[in-house]
Amino acid sequence: MHPTDPASRARRTGWRRLELHTQIDIDAAPERIWTVLTDFPAYADWNPCIPKAAGEAHAGSRLEVEIAWPGLKRGPYVLQVLSAQPAQELRWLGHLGRPGLMDGDHRFIIEPLGSDRARLIQTERFSGWLVPLMAPWLRRNVLVGFERMNAALKARVEGAA
Repeated sequence: MHPTDPASRARRTGWRRLELHTQIDIDAAPERIWTVLTDFPAYADWNPCIPKAAGEAHAGSRLEVEIAWPGLKRGPYVLQVLSAQPAQELRWLGHLGRPGLMDGDHRFIIEPLGSDRARLIQTERFSGWLVPLMAPWLRRNVLVGFERMNAALKARVEGAA
């Protein structure tokens, strides 16, 4: 399993650091994308990688999610919302096991490209002791998961617009 979008990339930013990046252009206003992205109970209807989510998009709040990256058994995670700027950015922090083993700082950035078009950039900065061991798997599976999630979000937003 390998990423299919040429804009998708993974880059090492240190011995225990890896950053994943994907993006997709969506024919909808940033506010519409934000509405779908932060409607956590509806994730079950469209999101192949986070099929269950509960919580609110407010800095300091917690999200309870189930994540199902390709090649990984579906499992529960608790995420801390670091930033929630309507129609601009949603950012959270999650941990695999204890903090410091492998932490993921995940961001969705919405960039306007006109009145009814925007670019969604999805990134995650992984850090921690397990990153060197997990980096090849993250490059393949999680990056593909980001692409699938982006495509599903695009279909949901454009289909409902």
